[in-house]
Amino acid sequence: MNRKLITNGSEFESKIAYSRAVVDGDYVFVSGTTGYEYETMSISDDAVEQADQCFRNIEKALIEAGSNLDQVVRVRYIFQNKSDFEKCWSIFKKYLGKARPAATMFVAALLDEKIKLEVEVTARVNSRKEG
Repeated sequence: MNRKLITNGSEFESKIAYSRAVVDGDYVFVSGTTGYEYETMSISDDAVEQADQCFRNIEKALIEAGSNLDQVVRVRYIFQNKSDFEKCWSIFKKYLGKARPAATMFVAALLDEKIKLEVEVTARVNSRKEG
């Protein structure tokens, strides 16, 4: 069984000892991902814009892992404020409308008050041809 670690270079990956994503067997597990634009380390004040950036960050990790958003089988949304959840539905549909994964939403305190949400996904790796 092959195991591959995916990184985005975030300082927290080395400080906390985690990976952006881990490919293990037929699946890729993507860590809780925030709406930070990692190249500039900036983050929008808007939950919807953060959700959109979360999925761009996740998509990048999935592609590097040999997968894509259409292969997502599980998603977990973690929000600071439950009132932001419904505002983000259109973003979730935009990125996961084809995959329609099993989903769970939590409300929890996050590392930084600027972070409105984190999104975690599990996806299949494109190693098998389905037919």
